[in-house]
Amino acid sequence: MSYHEHNDHQYAKNLRAGAPAAFKAFMAFDQEALSGAGKVIPRKYTELMAVAVALTTQCAHCVEAHTKAAHAAGATQEELAETTMIAAALRAGGSYAHGFMAMKFFEQSEQAASAQ
Repeated sequence: MSYHEHNDHQYAKNLRAGAPAAFKAFMAFDQEALSGAGKVIPRKYTELMAVAVALTTQCAHCVEAHTKAAHAAGATQEELAETTMIAAALRAGGSYAHGFMAMKFFEQSEQAASAQ
């Protein structure tokens, strides 16, 4: 047994049984966001965006499902590699940008300590 297993999706039935209304609403939202009739973004790009988000949120199940869906929608290995590097850059950029806040809070602490 490992933390993430390929067949963990079988436990969706437990979520559906425990919170049926929320489960139904989530599934409807998910379906509309990814495949709704009014979508203007082509399927391949929707799936590559989903891969990027899955890599960033580190959802192993989503990485698998959306990578396979991107491939089925015509994405190339090069597009997947570029998507991966974009996600990595944005994730690193988040740490960098949050570093601005850390520096601000440190400076505020310094100022508060000096005022005492």
